[in-house]
Amino acid sequence: MNQLKLEKFLPYRLSIVSNRVSEAIATAYHALFGLRIPEWRLVAVIAESDGITQQALVTATRMDKVSVSRAAIALVDRGLVDRKPNPGDQRSHLLSLTEAGRVLYESVVPKALELEARVFAGFTPDELACFHAMLDRIENAAAALDPASE
Repeated sequence: MNQLKLEKFLPYRLSIVSNRVSEAIATAYHALFGLRIPEWRLVAVIAESDGITQQALVTATRMDKVSVSRAAIALVDRGLVDRKPNPGDQRSHLLSLTEAGRVLYESVVPKALELEARVFAGFTPDELACFHAMLDRIENAAAALDPASE
């Protein structure tokens, strides 16, 4: 019988590494901008759209509905996100950044890029390109296993 060793089990390692990077970044975002990771993820995705529904945010961020809802409410309450009726679907709303949200986003982006550069400073451009390609392959393979994507 094969024995599972977590330190060698790649799904576990991916999760641990992802959590470690997220925690390091979360500390910086919270200290500098008062944002939690779910809130920053929503701000970043919303910034790339002209208006997006919460359901589309769930899909884009791979976060659960409750986390997206809580983060959206917090962002609306802070005046960073505007919530308007969706003319294409009366059951949903479109979220977009307010001017204050756009200013915050433009303040966070340089810090996000700096943190990314620090995490990956020990990698060559070729290694990073290979890593991106491998992440794409892993994501596609995982999506193929997801019954919800069928």
